[in-house]
Amino acid sequence: MARFCVSLAPTTDGARAHVRAMGAIPGVGPEITVPCADAALLRGEPGPAEGPFTACGLTATGEVTLHNVPVLRDALERHGTPAPARCPDAELLLRCWASLGAEGVALAEGMFVLAVLDGTDLVLLRDHVGARTVFYARADGAWAASSSLRALRRWPALGTSLNLAAVRSFLTFAYLPGEETLLTGVREVLPGRVVRLSPDGSVREAVHWEPAERLDADAPDEPQDHVLGLRALLEDAVACRLPEAEPVAVLLSGGIDSSLVTALAAKLHSRPVRTYSISFGDELPNELGYSGLVAAHCGTRHRVLNVSGTTVAARLAEAAALLDSPVGDPLTVPNLLLAEAVADEGAPVVLNGEGGDPVFGGPKNLPMLVQEMHREPGAPWDEDRATAYLRSYRKCWTDLPVLLTPQALDALVDAPRPQRFVEPYLLPGPGSPYRMGSLLNQLLHCNLRTKGAHHILTKVERLTSSQGVEGRAPLFDRRVVDHAFATPPVYKLRGTVEKWVLKEAVRDLLPGTVVDRPKSGMRVPVQQWLTGPLRDLGNDLLLGRGARERGLFREDTVRTWLKGGGTLLPRQGGKLWLVLTLELWLRSYDL
Repeated sequence: MARFCVSLAPTTDGARAHVRAMGAIPGVGPEITVPCADAALLRGEPGPAEGPFTACGLTATGEVTLHNVPVLRDALERHGTPAPARCPDAELLLRCWASLGAEGVALAEGMFVLAVLDGTDLVLLRDHVGARTVFYARADGAWAASSSLRALRRWPALGTSLNLAAVRSFLTFAYLPGEETLLTGVREVLPGRVVRLSPDGSVREAVHWEPAERLDADAPDEPQDHVLGLRALLEDAVACRLPEAEPVAVLLSGGIDSSLVTALAAKLHSRPVRTYSISFGDELPNELGYSGLVAAHCGTRHRVLNVSGTTVAARLAEAAALLDSPVGDPLTVPNLLLAEAVADEGAPVVLNGEGGDPVFGGPKNLPMLVQEMHREPGAPWDEDRATAYLRSYRKCWTDLPVLLTPQALDALVDAPRPQRFVEPYLLPGPGSPYRMGSLLNQLLHCNLRTKGAHHILTKVERLTSSQGVEGRAPLFDRRVVDHAFATPPVYKLRGTVEKWVLKEAVRDLLPGTVVDRPKSGMRVPVQQWLTGPLRDLGNDLLLGRGARERGLFREDTVRTWLKGGGTLLPRQGGKLWLVLTLELWLRSYDL
């Protein structure tokens, strides 16, 4: 288990020195012979990296899991460049790139990042939805790329520091929604992209896949066609993610999304299906009754993990350090505990129901839809869609003037506005490749490309892979996403019924009480933790010397929040939770 790093430099010795400085494991894997380049695996970095390896005259390393190997083999066969009988996934993807280019990458369905030494260039490929992540930077006339942000933090040539604009983005979204990272000079490859880095320092980006609204006005408008088409795709998306001849785990919350994945796994898998749920105590609202009902209905072996505030306090710093970017989600420690439980019981793969809301239209879109209904363009209080979207997150965006110090605010005066991450989807120009006609589809597109790729998927991948388990999300399947954007919006939000087409597609698999109940979600006792087990940790970290010397936050505001003043939001975590999460992450990266 490892991550990878690659360097492209003016000399071969220089490239090797850069790779060693980033933490490459000496003597592991074959030495590459590409002039002015080097690639290696990283010590002490849990992950599924392979390589370096060579095929079709190209050398690569990466983290690749493919779910449609037969499709790719057929494409190579038709092209006249068949793959060997025994060909690892990473090598198969490299062969698709070498023979078919970006179209070959677009054909792949799976979780992947691949770094390819292609001629004199370094090419970085990232999967369609962002299940895996790769970063890159330039310093000392050289390029470096890695699936670990920590490796680039270690790179002496870069000498990176804290990116203040990214701090603002995190406090606005509770994650980083685009290509920026918290390290100056380091960028993240966006999902569905091919990035080519050249020795002269130039960067070229190409799109191999982007969701598109494909609504055929002339086609018969039969809802059942969309329902049946989606059902077939869901079955295939789950089936191709099931581990062959091994048990599979499913994270089962009791909501429709995780329940349908559980039901399909139980129907399609020939091995035992194990399900896991979380409890924060019987006194809090939860969905355990529904998850237990689904487990019994599907015949799974079910386990409920009880998570205490004391455990969260003890493991929060560890969970934060496992992430390449902080995530202001109070479920990080519970997610880590679930991954540990799955690993302890021997399941190599854990499925989840993530993706239902950003792909098919969950309740988080309602504030924006209501805002559009009552909007008065030109009124003094009117906001454009991008600004309203930031406000709808209800994180720290409106508190920044009282949360950040005057010095930090002054430094941000000329920094790009955080609206830039959502404007391409919510305010597209006439010829924009992101343009969609329906507001609901615009919101879903935005959710998929921001929260989906940079919060949901990256959190799951980093926490599960830390335990040697592979987390897979069938509802983020590219074909399922394409079908969702070819489905009329009225079948996703039908009257007051959210995700209607998804519910109808699996109605026969689950009890009606599960399919038809409104989404309630899991109540995470953030405020209880912050005034209980996490109280001392919060005070020590946020009012301590390190936080004061960094100079990001006003001490009077932090003290007020620590005493329970201000607005602390339930369920998704409060404003204080974001600040605490960020502080722990910054300390783990020595920033």
